[in-house]
Amino acid sequence: MSLADLTFARWSALDAATATRHADEAARLAGGRLLGLDTCPYPGGDRHRAVIERAGERYALVPGGEVTVGFDVDAWQPLPEQLASYREESLAGGFGFDTDLRAHLAQVMTPPRTVTLPTVLMAVEPRKLPEVPALIPALLAGQGLRMPHPDEWEHACGAGARTLFRWGDGHPAGTLPYGPGAGPHQLPNAFGLHLAYDVYDSAEMTSDPGSVYGGDGGEAVCGGYGSLLEWLPLATANHNPATAEFLGGPEGEDTFEDFLVRPVIELG
Repeated sequence: MSLADLTFARWSALDAATATRHADEAARLAGGRLLGLDTCPYPGGDRHRAVIERAGERYALVPGGEVTVGFDVDAWQPLPEQLASYREESLAGGFGFDTDLRAHLAQVMTPPRTVTLPTVLMAVEPRKLPEVPALIPALLAGQGLRMPHPDEWEHACGAGARTLFRWGDGHPAGTLPYGPGAGPHQLPNAFGLHLAYDVYDSAEMTSDPGSVYGGDGGEAVCGGYGSLLEWLPLATANHNPATAEFLGGPEGEDTFEDFLVRPVIELG
């Protein structure tokens, strides 16, 4: 089986030795070297995590194929504490949010969809934007890299999880979605990526200027929107349309350096 046939479903079913051989091949194609492969427990089955070093930067193997991304708001069952937070904090604050929590989520979450994606390498850590956003694609292309597509970012983040967050539907009590501290948002995800870990500092641009993932620059926290909405920017399918609109407008010209981009290496 070639890397072109290495789908997410097949990758998840491989034994460790076979997965290592494929990861070695990916490293060779990228001009790098395999640093290691481990297997982590994950809802729905264990996941292999392969990390490759190239030009001093670490990349994780993200298998593609036909995958499901987005979030099914209609099928979602909010936890009692999430409903309470929304009703008692978000609505009571008079911020103009929809009275229906599902309707609010439908505005900020991408809908469920089945897409076909390539198998790629994604940087384990994102980069700070060194230039204005419009110049990033050309800058990365000069290094043999590109920006992730929104579908790729969501798949890389959730790794097949259909829950609100990549670790489940709830957020940890007594933990903040920013700053130092323990919590599932601080841990590498199922592919070994460090992403969506701080609403202030982990907002990432994608190839679609209207889709920013992984954070909102702290808008919900600073606005006092309530605990659920403070955590929501870290949700896998939250593409932060208001944040993207701000970044693309005149107000965002002086704040682009607060946002990130995650380089992608194509393998085919």
